[in-house]
Amino acid sequence: MPKNLSAWTDIVIHLVVSAALVGLVSFYNMSIFCMAGLLWLALAFFSYERVRMRSKKLKRYADTIIGSVGEMMVYAAEKIPHGILMINEEGRIEWTNDSITDFLDKKPEMDTDITLIWPELNVKEIWGEEGEMVFPAGERFFRMRHRMVKDDLMVLYIRDVTRFEELKIEYKNSRTVLLSVQIDNFEEVTQGITETERANLLMSVRQTLDDWLGNLGGLIRRVRDDLFLVLLTREDLDKVIADKFDILDRMRQIESANHLPVTISMGGAVAGESNRTGMNELGEEAKAKLDLALGRGGDQVAVMLNGKTQFFGGRAKAVEKHTRVKARVVAHAMREIIEDADVVYVMGHVREDFDAFGAAMGVARMARHLNKEVHVILSGETAAIEKAVSMFKENEAYDNLFIKPDEVDGIIALSPVLFVVDVHVPAIFAAPQVVEKVPKIVVIDHHRRSEQFVKNPLLVYIEPSSSSASELVTELLMYFSESMKLGRLEATALYSGIVVDTKNFAVQTGIRTFDAAAFLRRAGADPVTVRAMFRKDYDTAITLSTIVSNAKYYQGGIIVATGYDITQNIQVTAAQAADMMLAIEGVKISMVVFKMEGGVGISARSGGDANVQVIMEHFGGGGHQTVAGAQIKNAEVDDIANQLAEYTIKYLKELESTD
Repeated sequence: MPKNLSAWTDIVIHLVVSAALVGLVSFYNMSIFCMAGLLWLALAFFSYERVRMRSKKLKRYADTIIGSVGEMMVYAAEKIPHGILMINEEGRIEWTNDSITDFLDKKPEMDTDITLIWPELNVKEIWGEEGEMVFPAGERFFRMRHRMVKDDLMVLYIRDVTRFEELKIEYKNSRTVLLSVQIDNFEEVTQGITETERANLLMSVRQTLDDWLGNLGGLIRRVRDDLFLVLLTREDLDKVIADKFDILDRMRQIESANHLPVTISMGGAVAGESNRTGMNELGEEAKAKLDLALGRGGDQVAVMLNGKTQFFGGRAKAVEKHTRVKARVVAHAMREIIEDADVVYVMGHVREDFDAFGAAMGVARMARHLNKEVHVILSGETAAIEKAVSMFKENEAYDNLFIKPDEVDGIIALSPVLFVVDVHVPAIFAAPQVVEKVPKIVVIDHHRRSEQFVKNPLLVYIEPSSSSASELVTELLMYFSESMKLGRLEATALYSGIVVDTKNFAVQTGIRTFDAAAFLRRAGADPVTVRAMFRKDYDTAITLSTIVSNAKYYQGGIIVATGYDITQNIQVTAAQAADMMLAIEGVKISMVVFKMEGGVGISARSGGDANVQVIMEHFGGGGHQTVAGAQIKNAEVDDIANQLAEYTIKYLKELESTD
């Protein structure tokens, strides 16, 4: 008897109350009591039978509903317009519904490997997880939701989303792309030529651009002689990327009357990237990317794709600027900035080298000439320039010039200015925290501009064609003040910076480099002192020899050496080893992969035929066309060395294929 039903409980309560009333009647009249008792028994029996019959009906109803629901669920699973697959950990099908035939020619048999149906699916990558993904299969697209139903079973819900994905592709392909195109060596290729030759040159440039765009359906408009605006669709841009922006190679085939090849740079902006859709905003972004490409030496393209700036080209050498007009303008601007400041700070990159130190001392000389308080901030890792720093500290005229990063907090200034030399990436400044405290920042650098840059600098002077930051600062000193005299120590420091970065005037050396060196020699720069600063101690010489002995030569002029011991000056030693190996006959690129705290470092050098900055950027680093480096955390020397060799071989093959 289902006495747990609430209806029966209510009836029992009523029967108990009724029985009590019947018992109460017995005190007054036995005849009525007997009649009431019989009536109560009839009521109790009737209630019992009623509840029992209703319980049977309820059970029968429940059984009917449950059976129907089961049949409906089976029917729904079989006929629902979503394909359903159950697979095991090995990727084999355990069960599938009938609707899967909407997506396949026939219903797959049990125990079939799902990769035979959809090779694009990798069960191991999604096993044990719940999620959703879209994958292509031939000309169709499917959206799959996956989740575990047992420890050894995963269910996949499949539906066809081909039309939706096609609309997404159509939208992506139709998005507007704005390219800002500039002849980046316009002054050089037009210098000393006649008006007729100039007109013919510009006509050749325009014809080459028109031919390039003729296959794409783009629109081009000239803004000025050396600047064009190009409109494309994203589909056209993908074609250009697939061709690796061959317009850069085509343009280099054009030579001016002075026998200099024409090179162009482009900055691109894609509608929908970075939430920029208006033409005005696209124009601003395209201009910013063009500035980035020019800051990296030109002959390349910078465009924002998928939330990241991507670079193409950058294989040609940066063209040396023969005019010093920009140097004179920057020098005058720097003088005004220093005059308005009450304290001048100067710093280079962390683990300063001779170029960063020399450039810093040159800027400090400018501030001292104007009788301004000046401090050169040195990082805690100055082993490479220890001899140069000691040379200045021994001279009383330079007392209190050098400070540590934490000493900046103790100096109060109303209008400070910070000069950053030989670096423009905040993460590798000698004292990154100082940038947040000094609003006025001036950047002087010769490295190709990277995406990471100082925010809102007051003045930027970046010349990738220059041999070194010391060369740039030397030229600025020439125009800073006619009455300024450069000290012997400062001239020697600047000279050492040029010597180091040009490998003793062997690479990245132009006319202006020798002019700067001559100016420094007249100011008292001592080559003998420079050679003394470059001498190695015994331990460094042994480490250097060990690294070089581990070198491996690869076809195409690539040599890669490895260093497994973490020594005090391992980065400096690795750089010296890379320089040494570059002198080997037939070597185009020399690289050293060395062990360091927390990972692996790379020091790369090029004789000028290849751009090692492009190679190092692939490994998260950067630098200059002939000198670059990278640091990879949580990596092993041998693994990185193998990857480095493989990528460099591929890079050189691509470079040769475009020559």
